[in-house]
Amino acid sequence: MKKDIHPKTKKVVFKDLSSGFQILTSSTIETKQTTEFEGKTYPMVPFDISSSSHPFYTGKQRLLDTEGRAKRFMNKYKNFSTSSQSKD
Repeated sequence: MKKDIHPKTKKVVFKDLSSGFQILTSSTIETKQTTEFEGKTYPMVPFDISSSSHPFYTGKQRLLDTEGRAKRFMNKYKNFSTSSQSKD
């Protein structure tokens, strides 16, 4: 096998920002953030969602309507009714 063709790996903590879940694994990723994990300092990679916070794995569905999409839809179609259509 050729020498020095594989990237160098190191221990890195991946942290779910929404649930606080952390996992220590080997990775080649570069990051400037660090965190304490089990008494040692490791590089930390933040991410938004993991199996501890994803609705498919947790069974908890959260409705996030931050842009008012549901409200705009309801306002757009509030006067629409199947009974208002003329019958021939």
